[in-house]
Amino acid sequence: MDPVRIVSGTAVPLDRSDVDTDQIIPSDWLKQVERTGFEKGLFSEWRDDRDFVLNQEQYLGANILLAGPNFGTGSSREHAVWAIQQYGFQAVVCPRFGDIFRNNSTKNGLVPVVVSPDVGEQLMRAVEADPTLEITIDVERRTLEAPAIGLTTNFPLEASVQHRFLEGLDDIGITLRQADEITTYETTRPRWFPTTANT
Repeated sequence: MDPVRIVSGTAVPLDRSDVDTDQIIPSDWLKQVERTGFEKGLFSEWRDDRDFVLNQEQYLGANILLAGPNFGTGSSREHAVWAIQQYGFQAVVCPRFGDIFRNNSTKNGLVPVVVSPDVGEQLMRAVEADPTLEITIDVERRTLEAPAIGLTTNFPLEASVQHRFLEGLDDIGITLRQADEITTYETTRPRWFPTTANT
């Protein structure tokens, strides 16, 4: 996982609430063995509609997804986060996330930015009016800014999660920081303890 300090760019306004993980990445896409190519399945059932927001040229190249409340509810599929990232989004901004989706996001380097419903609505309308609106998310300061509309707001981010982003640590990376201690323990632990090592 790469470190994430600043996410700056334009946004796609997905003005829908209660978007679940099956809508983010339909179950047909979960049959893949590889962990690549999921961007093709992102909102794939909605993308059949040529008027769907991801099909609109003015939002091409955006790296921030604006969503309505209750984004990422439903089943626990990490594929939803992979699809969003592989499409090119680095952060999702909304008033409320599904807990499991939010957790999966933080472990994969996708920044979940929780804003108040009023701020979410303000951003949604502003981006619809001006798709070139620049938004900056600062993970270290825990702020979201859109200077052109005079918006600066803080967002919540636990210290441990912030540390993950700033240092680029997934679960394996966190474990490997203890590699010396693990090696020392493994060489001194009683031989009768269970092991997964080949003997």
